[in-house]
Amino acid sequence: MKKILIAEDEEIMRITLKDGLSKEGYQVTTADDVREGLERFQQDDFDLVIADLRMPKLDGIQFLKEVKRLSPEIPVIMITAYGTIETAIQAMKLGAYDYLTKPLLIEELLMMMEKVFQFQHLQQENLLLREALEERHKLGNIIGKNKKMQEIYRLIQTVEEATSTVLIYGETGTGKELVAQAIHRNSPRKNKPFVEVSCAALPESLLESELFGYEKGAFTGAFRKKEGRFEWADGGTLFLDDVDDMKPEVQVKLLRVLEYGEFERIGGTNTISVDVRVIAASKKNLEQAVSFREDLYYRLHVVPVHLPPLRERKDDIPLLIHHFVKEYADKAGKKISGISPKALTLMMEYNWPGNVRQLENSIEGAVALTQKDEILPEELPASIRGEGIATRTFETGDLKPVKDVVKEAEIAHIRKVLAATEGRKDKAANILGISRKTLWEKIKVYGVYVTNT
Repeated sequence: MKKILIAEDEEIMRITLKDGLSKEGYQVTTADDVREGLERFQQDDFDLVIADLRMPKLDGIQFLKEVKRLSPEIPVIMITAYGTIETAIQAMKLGAYDYLTKPLLIEELLMMMEKVFQFQHLQQENLLLREALEERHKLGNIIGKNKKMQEIYRLIQTVEEATSTVLIYGETGTGKELVAQAIHRNSPRKNKPFVEVSCAALPESLLESELFGYEKGAFTGAFRKKEGRFEWADGGTLFLDDVDDMKPEVQVKLLRVLEYGEFERIGGTNTISVDVRVIAASKKNLEQAVSFREDLYYRLHVVPVHLPPLRERKDDIPLLIHHFVKEYADKAGKKISGISPKALTLMMEYNWPGNVRQLENSIEGAVALTQKDEILPEELPASIRGEGIATRTFETGDLKPVKDVVKEAEIAHIRKVLAATEGRKDKAANILGISRKTLWEKIKVYGVYVTNT
């Protein structure tokens, strides 16, 4: 049962508050002035203090200062008349959680109290989780208490001793690279290289040479021999980020390395053998990707890891905020205890299209801006505060969603290939870079008319 201390000099208000809160299951202690309130406060442990700003002998501001001196973590809600709003704002600067104006509605107070206790619960839970995370298995900077994240922790621990290929799915910014690093650091290969390649960042013409290297004179500009990333990662782990952007020609060579552990450099004839564990990451479902080889998909999809977007694990947001506030405050040489309740509420309500990476960037910017010991709402990006979002209405006309345009283009291309192969599905599937089964399914779903079988 939560214990509440009410310091209020008006008898009717004091009795009304006590009765209303007692009916809701709270244990309420009252005081009719500041000195009695301080005596009661020192005699018992309270979860929340409610105090009037205007009281005899000593005012509510002095009461607040003394309460915060004795117990800085205790939340205090101030009650004020309309004419003392400026004093209420001063109270918040001194550490009050919030204020309510008279005439006071008990329902409004109960809603504010619920927010206070929710925030307290998150703080206590996050403290315990931080301590547990510091002691648990070495999972680097992967942070989360959400059920889905706990499953990922267990999966990482399960596969750490294996050499199986891992395929990590997740939206941009969900932390796929961190998972790959954690798997490597907890494997027998941890003392060997961890080499990263972004398939999306490299042009098609360079990706093959980056992965497999080339011999001197292999092409214009190849003035000397160059080892590829597979050779760099020998004995260790190669992380292929955005593998869904890999072109079919490179996919063929990757498949060979996965199956036989060997390849040739571009322009070379000598077979090079390597012992590399491959961890791939994709923002798309490779099983449904038309341009991705089915046999390569199954070679990569030995151990699948699905990273949830941040909007599906919002209970991790306070923990992530604490981590990034500490990290960037330490770098900036600032003493920042955390984030204000209102700023936390805004961040909990936001949908985070950029996932953890966006949250990290938001905290980094807020830490740079703040001059106080906690981050306030005004230091968060405008998008999180719900400001600066322009709304315009367009005449759509014949404009269509991207998925519809892509679907129409895919249907047209399948028809074109089938016509060129005179309806031979085996040849058409080979040209399209998909399996015959996948082609059959697309023909059925799209209703493509074929004369031959």
